[in-house]
Amino acid sequence: METAVTGAVRFRRARKGDLDRIAQVEASSFAQPWRRRTFESLLGRPSVDVVVAESDGRVDGYAVVRSTVGESELANLAVSPARRGAGLGGALLREAVEAARSRGATWIFLAVRASNAGAARLYRRCGFQEIGAQTSYYSDPAEDARLFAMDLFSDGDGA
Repeated sequence: METAVTGAVRFRRARKGDLDRIAQVEASSFAQPWRRRTFESLLGRPSVDVVVAESDGRVDGYAVVRSTVGESELANLAVSPARRGAGLGGALLREAVEAARSRGATWIFLAVRASNAGAARLYRRCGFQEIGAQTSYYSDPAEDARLFAMDLFSDGDGA
């Protein structure tokens, strides 16, 4: 992935020096946040892209994409509370989709808490289709997941 610049925001691969800030954004975004060491272990994996959105030298969000032959999964995406509502989540999602495409994936999948209507709207707006649900996918609190997918090479309006 090449570094991209959109306005005052740069998108690039995460580096080890970003881990503390990624962990802060994660902790402010989820009831059961991933640990810093989880992100650290992902940085060196050849099948994983960790993309950060940076402005003024500060990481304001990130996306994690895991890829296998023919498909990818958006495993995590978060934006710092101070930057939410300004389109950064959608921009990160588009970067994640491009990372999946660059790996040759034809599909990208994701799961989201059933109660997270804002995220579901974002995914639909960016071209994802809801394809099902998974009972009791999340814990603490227990909740079902809504499952989404995008055909990365369709003629649709995708990201």
